[in-house]
Amino acid sequence: MDFDLSDEQRAIDDNVRRICARFDEVYWLERDRTGTFPHEFRQAMVDGGWLGITLPREHGGAGLGVSEAAVMMHAVADSPGGMSAASAIHVNVFGTHPVIVFGSDAQQRRWLPDLISGKSIVCFGVTEPDAGLDTGNIATTASREGDYYRIKGRKLWTSTAQVADKILLLTRTAPRDAGRHSTDGLTLFYTDLDRERVEVREIDKMGRAAVDSNMLFIDDLRVPEADRVGAEGAGFRCLLRGLNPERVLIAAEAVGLGRQALGRASSYARERIVFGRPIGKNQAIQHPLARCFMQLEAAWLATLRAAWAYDSGRNCGPEANTAKYLAGEAAYRACEQAVMTHGGMGYAREFHVERLLRESFIPRIAPVSPELILCYIAEKVLGLPRSY
Repeated sequence: MDFDLSDEQRAIDDNVRRICARFDEVYWLERDRTGTFPHEFRQAMVDGGWLGITLPREHGGAGLGVSEAAVMMHAVADSPGGMSAASAIHVNVFGTHPVIVFGSDAQQRRWLPDLISGKSIVCFGVTEPDAGLDTGNIATTASREGDYYRIKGRKLWTSTAQVADKILLLTRTAPRDAGRHSTDGLTLFYTDLDRERVEVREIDKMGRAAVDSNMLFIDDLRVPEADRVGAEGAGFRCLLRGLNPERVLIAAEAVGLGRQALGRASSYARERIVFGRPIGKNQAIQHPLARCFMQLEAAWLATLRAAWAYDSGRNCGPEANTAKYLAGEAAYRACEQAVMTHGGMGYAREFHVERLLRESFIPRIAPVSPELILCYIAEKVLGLPRSY
């Protein structure tokens, strides 16, 4: 067993960190305060060729694996940008996976080069107000009319829709009770985000203000059959191919976020003098930070193992979900402890750790709750009866 990164992965980490270093705390604090999308950072990642890290070489991508993408997203999140930086490019890295696997050659030639070059920004329309994690209960409908579909419905928590021009959209083309499973009859599209037919309403939220989250109201959106990904009714199966990679990347981002917070807390503990001595000399400060380090390290190893399993073609559902769970919890604890280590100044925006703490809720909640992961492990790994 080799637990070290390869030379290529180390080069990825180093080069991505160099780009991130150009965008300091002041840049990200201003984006958080104003709710402004980090276009400059995203363009820098585009210029470096990083948005196509997992996309096929024949379309201009790097053709690398989820392991390399995890290394990249870990480095991005372990920067002053945290989850804001990661979320600015996250969907472009993982969200196009169904297109890679199920898209036709013509579709890939039509769509992927613009994603790699940064010309297109894609958002992901899956979650709905009355469905949540119960994907089989989505109600957005796509009615076929000749060579087109007419789509109506609502989507919730669609990130980057304020700046996106494309949407990966999950719809229902057959009633829920028409098949054996509730997810039968779902169909996936990759199409233009036509703002004359889609109202994009931003959600005022707790953190990550730099990257918008939205509710979408879709009213008679006309989508050509050529924009359908995979077969009609097979949308959920297409989507499944992207779920494990997304969990791996979210885990990598969570670990990076936690390490950014831990680094800031450790630095502050070395420099902050109270009662004539640095507070980092006190075990009440040392021990919680050391515990956070070990939790993040364990989560990172679990993340790398899950990424390796996926790239090796193995069934990695348990590994991917385990990594996402461990990383989300470890990141939250590290960010919380960073605020507590700073004391009162941890509550001040100018020290940045309160922003990281707000962002640490994202990898805990999304794309699947920790409770549902526990249910999955209990059922699929431990063989216990399904509880929901």
